[in-house]
Amino acid sequence: MTLIKEEDIKVPLDVPKEAHKTYIKNYLEITRNTGRLMLFAGDQKVEHLNDDFFGEGIPADDNEPEHLFRIAAGSNIGVFATQMGLIARYGMDYPDVPYLVKINSKSNMVKTKQDDPFSNQWYDIKQVAQFRDNSGLKILGIGYTIYLGSEYEAEMLNQAAQLIYEAHQYGMMTVLWIYPRGEAVANEKDPHLIAGATGVGACLNADFVKVNYPKSENMRTEEAFKEAVLAAGRTKVVCAGGSSDDPKVFLDKLYAQIHVSGAHGNATGRNIHQKPLEEAVRMSNAIYAITIENASVEEALKIYKGE
Repeated sequence: MTLIKEEDIKVPLDVPKEAHKTYIKNYLEITRNTGRLMLFAGDQKVEHLNDDFFGEGIPADDNEPEHLFRIAAGSNIGVFATQMGLIARYGMDYPDVPYLVKINSKSNMVKTKQDDPFSNQWYDIKQVAQFRDNSGLKILGIGYTIYLGSEYEAEMLNQAAQLIYEAHQYGMMTVLWIYPRGEAVANEKDPHLIAGATGVGACLNADFVKVNYPKSENMRTEEAFKEAVLAAGRTKVVCAGGSSDDPKVFLDKLYAQIHVSGAHGNATGRNIHQKPLEEAVRMSNAIYAITIENASVEEALKIYKGE
């Protein structure tokens, strides 16, 4: 594990001097002093409704929202991202969990053939800061989703820009979920388009940008993904975990994303929480080991298997 020092952190110039210490503290905590982010994604109860939490192959544990908090509290993570409502309902029992508040969310009911996607803002930064201060919880930052290519992208881009600027006034971290999606988008996982999305994240001054792992027909995906990492510049790229996969396949892919492509972490939900609690904790710890501790896939698999 390579640790970073406070003086190595380039604080964005929109962070006021009086918020520098808070920004640096939040950055070091969210990345566990490494500059890499292991984000446990728990925002899908809106995004995918109950599809991800109940059904064939999904343990009964997962249907209860507290399952997410039990995992976050019992395993190694950088931050747990979910909606403020869930944090308000369960956070009092899990005060040591580092949180990231998801500012916007939408369900998956309205399909692109009906209308292009638009995920509207739920809260402003002042409300998030008030919630942080009133609750006493470790609210380290905010997250926001943009559907690039949607006919509503202009409004989402504007909201994201304002939220990032305002969050930085409080020294909060900012993570953008950017997914090309809409009638104008022919291939959501085109490597060149994914690189365009990470570049947009940089232009919006996000600290991290979460994108889907691309699919390439012309070269190995981990090589193609390098374009997106470079296009983001000083904004760090993390990959969405996607739907549940075989643990070794998932960990192999994660290792390549970080150690070949140069990504700075991951944002994983279903590959963790769609498991019984004990197994979910072991999977989370395995992901953390690769992301934060530079573990090999073999070492991470031993953690997952409890060896």
